[in-house]
Amino acid sequence: MSVLTPASVDVVVVPQARDIGGFGVRRALPAAQKRMVGPFVFLDEMGPADLAVGAGMDVRPHPHIGLATLTYLLEGEIFHRDSLGSAQNITPGAVNLMVAGRGIVHSERSPPDFRATGGRMAGLQCWLGLPLAAEETDPSFDHFPRESLPMLDGDGFSLRLAIGSLHGLRSPVKSFSPCFFADVDLSAGATYVLTAEHEERAFYLVSGEIEIAGVLFAPGRLVVVRPDAEVALRAVAKSRLVALGGDILEGPRFVWWNFVSSSRERIRAARADWESGKFSAIEGDPEFIPAPELKAL
Repeated sequence: MSVLTPASVDVVVVPQARDIGGFGVRRALPAAQKRMVGPFVFLDEMGPADLAVGAGMDVRPHPHIGLATLTYLLEGEIFHRDSLGSAQNITPGAVNLMVAGRGIVHSERSPPDFRATGGRMAGLQCWLGLPLAAEETDPSFDHFPRESLPMLDGDGFSLRLAIGSLHGLRSPVKSFSPCFFADVDLSAGATYVLTAEHEERAFYLVSGEIEIAGVLFAPGRLVVVRPDAEVALRAVAKSRLVALGGDILEGPRFVWWNFVSSSRERIRAARADWESGKFSAIEGDPEFIPAPELKAL
């Protein structure tokens, strides 16, 4: 990215690389420069990675509290299982929404057919913090096929809305507070305007190159825009990005391991419950990820 920053841009986050179950990710949220964007407390770009025949992603059973997890694939497949008995394959353009609330356990693995052939994997996973009144809600899981999500076709761009409301569209995916997450494809030379209809907004560039007021942005960047600024994103080359944001939650959220809460004590209690086996298990999957040591929170 250029050393210059447009007046409409607040923060640019360069994600840290991590590993989840033998699969590389870039973690854009939380970051030192920006902990949350609206209700979004976590954003991972998964891959892209070319997995060999017989290889795959294996995220063993692990717990969550106080959040809703949104999984959105760009390429490949993931099979989700959880302690509610859900078993769902997700493919590109569809949405898996898992509401953890007071507690849920899930696993994410490459399905057998995908392992048998190998292939390319890429996608994004977000955590949305829940409002105070919903932090201890009952856990749930829902799947929304690609065809059920609203689309907007503009001049040189197309947009699929995964959750929330944007540009007069409303997604069928349940949201607990005003928010949006949109997958935007742009042809070379096309412009998409990120409107100021939400309190906080950002975009994550997956591929291509975007220009804002003469400043170029490369892939793998989370660009947080300033409040109330309408931002014209011009695609220098064919590009793909996700735009996200929404209203700020009431008060801070603490994020530790797989837990999100407005209370440090609740996170400590959830860790103790996981270590003592009080979370419900996934039937037929005895594996688990041990909780790390809780040094500070």
